[in-house]
Amino acid sequence: MPEWDVIVIGSGVGGLGGAVALANTGRKVLVLEQHYLPGGWCHTFALDGHRFSPGVHYIGQLQEGGRMRSFFEGLGVGGDLEFMELNPDGYDHIVFPDETFDIPSGCETFQQRLIERFPEERRGIVRYFRLMKKVDRGLTLAMQARSRVGHLALLIRAPSFVLRGTRPLSQIVDRYVRHPRLKAILESRAGDHGLSPEEVPFLQHVAIDSHYWEGAWFPKGGGGAIPRALIARLKKQGGEIRTRTRVAQILVEGRGGSRRAVGVRLESGEELRASAVLSNADAWTTYLQLVGRSHLSDALAERIERLRPSVSALSLFMAADIDADALGLDSGNYWILADPDVSAVYRQAEHSDLTGDGPFDGAFLTVTTRKDPTKMHQGLHSLEAFTFVSWDAFRRWQDSQYGERPDDYHAFKQHLTGRMLETLEIVIPNLRDHLKLCELGSPLTNAFYVAAHRGNLYGHAKVLSQIGPAAPRIRTEISGLYHCGQSTSAHGVLGALATGLFAAAKISGKPVEDLLQFTDGGRVTCYSAAEVQAMARPEVTV
Repeated sequence: MPEWDVIVIGSGVGGLGGAVALANTGRKVLVLEQHYLPGGWCHTFALDGHRFSPGVHYIGQLQEGGRMRSFFEGLGVGGDLEFMELNPDGYDHIVFPDETFDIPSGCETFQQRLIERFPEERRGIVRYFRLMKKVDRGLTLAMQARSRVGHLALLIRAPSFVLRGTRPLSQIVDRYVRHPRLKAILESRAGDHGLSPEEVPFLQHVAIDSHYWEGAWFPKGGGGAIPRALIARLKKQGGEIRTRTRVAQILVEGRGGSRRAVGVRLESGEELRASAVLSNADAWTTYLQLVGRSHLSDALAERIERLRPSVSALSLFMAADIDADALGLDSGNYWILADPDVSAVYRQAEHSDLTGDGPFDGAFLTVTTRKDPTKMHQGLHSLEAFTFVSWDAFRRWQDSQYGERPDDYHAFKQHLTGRMLETLEIVIPNLRDHLKLCELGSPLTNAFYVAAHRGNLYGHAKVLSQIGPAAPRIRTEISGLYHCGQSTSAHGVLGALATGLFAAAKISGKPVEDLLQFTDGGRVTCYSAAEVQAMARPEVTV
């Protein structure tokens, strides 16, 4: 008999969510994580006492009745989670060289603010938001479709979703509005899915945009609070997690249609047997490395080999003695654009040569101690910044070892750090003069810590040919092997968690609704933005 009912490879939110759902139903579950910190992109790490969360900067759908809240509470982890509301008057700031536009909570409020700024574009703005809502409804129907016939029925039930939702974002925006800055505002948050407005299907952009229509929140303690709560529940239900435990191979027995996953072999050589294996590793790692091409059909192997990974990035982690109040910095995210051409940021990410000087075309900046004042350490603010770059710019060092990279790699990082700081100084003048800590992560860093193929941020690129029914499947062609995470049918924290639930439903034979009935863990706590501000003043207790 197998020692475990289910072995989960990787402790990203999809893998942990699936593990908890299965443990709640009485399955004996083991989670294996190669990193010393669990959580995948949701982990939090410390540098000199300052905490950073590289993959979680805001989460939506935490309002009463929101899907994210229902997932957490239904899995039994709600009582272990607290979230801080971001500035409702501007949870995202779009920063041009001479103007900043604040995106507020509330879809209608956002629409009205755009009309006030661009009154001559009123008709187009109203029509654009009307289309977004139609596509959003189509997304809900698409998630409920259980068969190919159900997806075809969307042509009748949600024609805008099919006929316009599949077009590129920039094409839709160009149809409705003219002002370059208005276009940039509507396209700017393409960074949340990592695809150029010229490429991303409109429906994918709407899926991300609508996630924040009711506001945005940040987990108290950083992104790592989410895996911490899930792991506590997993252990309470009899499950186990092992960190620093790298899986070398998924064990497959049989041939052809009788192939079955029966467990894993660890890098140490130890073999662990299970009735089912759920991989939260990305598609390239899962299929090409852990399963191996010899166990795959030619069609699947070729499909994975052709699969295009999402963009990578430089990640800058800082601690600074800035006066955030005097600078007007709040809990919102800052999307910096050198000019209104949002697609230029993504063209930059196609270049293999980053040796030039001057600021980047765009960047994302967040002051995490404004989102969560409890993260303050030694009176310093912690900041995180990102800009998209290509893996190819770092390819020449891909065979070097972490901790033993050559001098030219470190010199290159120093050069890129200077360029990033120059980009950020449009928001925080003379930032470099206030830095007490400044560390740059590269695509190689992503590959090392989260085992991301080519340093990708979001699994596979969410182009039309790789999403929905065209995405890698949760139930694989190998019996007993399942797959979850951003390399399957969804995106972001909510999407990854949902795929873990879908996988657990397939493994357990229970509908997802039945896996979300474990509310004994209590309710999620959400602090208002005013309460968060009060936390920044030690004399006030919330």
